[in-house]
Amino acid sequence: MGHDPRKRLHAAAGAAGFTIILIFWLGTVGTELLGSQPMIAAVKGAILWGMIPLIACLAAAGASGLALGRRRTDPPIQRKRRRMPVIALNGLLILVPSAFFLASRASAGRFDGWFYGIQTLELVAGATNLALLGLNLRDGLRASGRLRAPAATA
Repeated sequence: MGHDPRKRLHAAAGAAGFTIILIFWLGTVGTELLGSQPMIAAVKGAILWGMIPLIACLAAAGASGLALGRRRTDPPIQRKRRRMPVIALNGLLILVPSAFFLASRASAGRFDGWFYGIQTLELVAGATNLALLGLNLRDGLRASGRLRAPAATA
């Protein structure tokens, strides 16, 4: 029996999505700490464009994950299933609207309290999704047998 191409798609799309979010997060923090306002505006605009491949990656990872895990009931897969709605809602309700708001404000040069408040919310939500996606990566590796669960302590 050959390898299921959905497994490779799932792994590649999930890793790419995680990497894109990490780049957004690090780019935001880096330009806030070291960049000028025009540089911050450029990063915020780039993040909007970067959402196109990000959404494609996350959709591919989600669809392939659903297909691969449809009949699985093992604990790592169950944990992944519980995390996914949180990740999706965080993205749809906080991260996507924040990206549009921040890009609009930054391009207009409006670096005010609203900008920095939403920026803080975006960074927290992004870090949360990175942590949850990282846990999903770990559990996916465990479910596939590529990573062993830690030995139980007595």
